[in-house]
Amino acid sequence: MIQHVGRQAKQQEACDKSALRHHTVEGWSVVKARAVSTLPSQFSKYGEWCMWESLEQTFDGAIYDVSATSWLIAAIALVVTVFGLGLIKRLLVGRLEQLSDRRMFSALSVVVKMLEKTTFVFYVAVGLHAAVLSLDLPERFERMVEVAVIVTVFFQLGRWASEGISQTIQRYRATEDEDPAESTALAALQFMARFLVWVGVLLLVLDNLGFDITALVASLGIGGVAVALAVQNILGDLFASLSIIVDKPFVIGDFIIVGDFMGTVEKIGLKTTRVRSLGGEQLIFSNTDLLKSRVRNYKRMEERRVVFEFGVVYQTATRQIERIPQMVREIIEGEEQTRFDRAHFKAFGESAFQFEVVYYVLSPDYNVYMDIHERIILEMLRGFRSEEIQFAYPTRTVHLEGKLGGATSANPTAVPA
Repeated sequence: MIQHVGRQAKQQEACDKSALRHHTVEGWSVVKARAVSTLPSQFSKYGEWCMWESLEQTFDGAIYDVSATSWLIAAIALVVTVFGLGLIKRLLVGRLEQLSDRRMFSALSVVVKMLEKTTFVFYVAVGLHAAVLSLDLPERFERMVEVAVIVTVFFQLGRWASEGISQTIQRYRATEDEDPAESTALAALQFMARFLVWVGVLLLVLDNLGFDITALVASLGIGGVAVALAVQNILGDLFASLSIIVDKPFVIGDFIIVGDFMGTVEKIGLKTTRVRSLGGEQLIFSNTDLLKSRVRNYKRMEERRVVFEFGVVYQTATRQIERIPQMVREIIEGEEQTRFDRAHFKAFGESAFQFEVVYYVLSPDYNVYMDIHERIILEMLRGFRSEEIQFAYPTRTVHLEGKLGGATSANPTAVPA
């Protein structure tokens, strides 16, 4: 009983001191009066004052010596930032989708997919950073918030970059014919690109958190060099394969000539490319060797330029020589899939007057070209024979001097009988 009375006396003394100070704050007195009226009757006068004393201490700066107003402003900043970023994202995604559908611009679709990977945690991290800026918190607490924000922001950047890579490769594959080798190479490219992105994100996070990543980067570099030297040829062919698939100097089905070899491309693998030659055998080229070689791709030819020469004998009359270019032109223009370019008396050869003819076959098909060229030279043969113009061929005239017969070793200048 004595202890209870003493406790009440101490409570009364503390509350009386507090009441003296609170009488100067009219607002708090009003709030207290309203709240006390709702409390159960068993609370004593001193208990009521002590409860309000603890609440007031809390709102008057008991949490990290920050006022209630500052905490309220920080909370508002957090909420506004989170909902504001969410609203901005929705508006931006909607607008970009409209532009993408209207203009058929695939890059905007990639950006939309990247924005859709934005997480709610990222909004909270940005909002928390904005809230902390308005508070004067202890250094330890600010550091904790800073670490959380750094990790969250870089994680979000990694998600955006990773999604951008995936969407770009998927859209590239959608525009091309389905090919298992190409799909495998693109999947490998996607994995390596995303792996490098996340390695970069990890290094950036560690660097921003204050860790010394110089030794880590150096060790990764040494390890990478060792691995690269061990598998140098394989990696060279792998990247050459990716270069062929992305740059497309040739694709499956193209007829190519590489040095002295020619044939139709059958398969583009991660290490080799296989070509079916005209003779039927399969030629296997290293992808690295192909990129270093001069490749002639005939599949992409739209029209074929044909150049050929012929000669007529020196006994041909001038009138006939002047007539020859016009005759050749009429023969070529008589073919449907040709375009005449020129025909000229080119030069004096060793045994003939030399002519040069240029025309175009308006089809890349080799068989079509050969059929047309055959008809042209056959028609030239008929026309020249009707005009009594002789084609030249290599000839040599030998003139003999001296007396006929009697040639001996003693008289070598005599002509044999």
